[in-house]
Amino acid sequence: MEKTVKIHVRNNDTAIEVPMGSQLEEAYRLSGLKMTYGPISARVNNKVEGMHYRVYRQREVEFLDITSPTGLRAYTRTLFFILCKAAHELFDEPDGKPCKVRIDIPISNGYYVDLHLSRPVTPDDANALRQKMQDIIDAAIPIHRFECTTEEAIEMFTKSESLSKVKLLKSTGRLYTTYYDIDGYQDYYYGSLLTNTSQIYLFGLEYYFDGLLLRIPDSNEPSKLGAFIRQDKMFGIFKEHHQWQDIMNLRNVGDLNEVIDKGRSSHLIQVSEALQEKKIAQIADEIAKNKSIKMVLIAGPSSSGKTTTCKRLSVQLAVNGIMPIGISLDDYFLDRDQTPRDASGDYDFEHLHALNIPLLNEQMNALLRGEEIELPRYNFQQGKSEWSGKKLQLKGKEVLVVEGIHALNPELTAQIPDEQIFRVYASALTTILLDSHNYIPTTDNRLLRRIIRDNKYRGVNARETIRRWPSVRAGENKWIFPFQENADAMFNSAMLFELAVIKRQAEPLLEQVPENCPEYAEAYRLRKFLAYIHPIPEDQIPPTSLLREFLGGSSFEY
Repeated sequence: MEKTVKIHVRNNDTAIEVPMGSQLEEAYRLSGLKMTYGPISARVNNKVEGMHYRVYRQREVEFLDITSPTGLRAYTRTLFFILCKAAHELFDEPDGKPCKVRIDIPISNGYYVDLHLSRPVTPDDANALRQKMQDIIDAAIPIHRFECTTEEAIEMFTKSESLSKVKLLKSTGRLYTTYYDIDGYQDYYYGSLLTNTSQIYLFGLEYYFDGLLLRIPDSNEPSKLGAFIRQDKMFGIFKEHHQWQDIMNLRNVGDLNEVIDKGRSSHLIQVSEALQEKKIAQIADEIAKNKSIKMVLIAGPSSSGKTTTCKRLSVQLAVNGIMPIGISLDDYFLDRDQTPRDASGDYDFEHLHALNIPLLNEQMNALLRGEEIELPRYNFQQGKSEWSGKKLQLKGKEVLVVEGIHALNPELTAQIPDEQIFRVYASALTTILLDSHNYIPTTDNRLLRRIIRDNKYRGVNARETIRRWPSVRAGENKWIFPFQENADAMFNSAMLFELAVIKRQAEPLLEQVPENCPEYAEAYRLRKFLAYIHPIPEDQIPPTSLLREFLGGSSFEY
């Protein structure tokens, strides 16, 4: 008699029995579920698994589609794999030398693809590659998942000249490695993939700058591609950081681990910190050249390091003979009973109109006219706006430095003369890759920062920070990201060595998330990702480092 195992399907709260050893695909067929854009992956006992996963014991399963962040990541990784397979078939050299593909930065609601050919990339290359990808999708080729010893994986990727993967796998210290195969083409991904190429129902690929832009479905409207948004300034800041990485000869985590293992992390930190300070100084120099600027606005998403950026920029402005006067938009919050509410009825503190915009414009214009004002102060305990007793009047070479998530929104300063404003966008734009085909999401970097900061300074545990994160991200997508190209200058607060330092504080906090809660899946994913990275002792970081805003030990007052 065939042995079966029981599965509880959370999606429809039903219990089913499947033959022992069945893949999740079979469990889905027996569940009676109908998912238009899935299933793509599943939470199995609160760990994310691909549909390749086989069931041998009783399990709790929640199937996920493309509207979930986890599902979208699996869909996107599968697209990366198909793109690399297509490039291999189209562009490998006649002598057998493989075409090099680097899946690089998230940009314009897609991903920049750096295609290394013996000549410049052209729009015709984009068209040919898109058609080849579609051919692979139409062929409905199974995507197989295999496990082998890490030594065997290293040998396999050495033969295919996938050197970034070789360097990464050598540094992991793991005994076994999983890899994926499409019709004889192998690749390594640190998360799950779909089980068949035909499951990719929508994508875009087009010529973009000197490379390609791979476009993916909009998770909110999966039947459509994400809207193309031109982000020239954002692309420029990524390119600038790649130039810095080339100076350091450090493009991926394998390179980083090698630097750490050879005892050269101190030099890496010194150069990275110096490059970041030089960028801040350049922004200050640009502000100082324009005598009409009386207000500097600094915006950015959660945990982007806006506060320390503001303080370090203020120091550099002082070097230029400008006296900075700091103002926080948080002090302009409305009384709590006037705060807008979100769809669930909770107070929406991310909303632009949670701020007293008329008062802000009135006071800023008064200051620009040379008048004296009394600054407000927000009492967060009572949810009330109060007068601070602090009087302010601009004199001589003083400049207002205003920091807050909405600072680049034109509506915020609609009544203030534009020629008197300089806008700075700060964010942690992770430019280091896990390997050439596995990028590191910038949101993961910021989430890890926030987990550490929330625990250290706000008494909030990692589980609660992870639970709130989707709401924070939704607010950023609505109120911050649409306005980032309004910036006069962009500043990347992420550093090449950063993940190796925050790893030490983040891992213990992630381990405290209990396995029986939904947030465990994200905590487990982050722990699994951090395991690739070798640690750097925190005491190597200077007290002026932006990272100290999150780790503690800063010489700045917050």
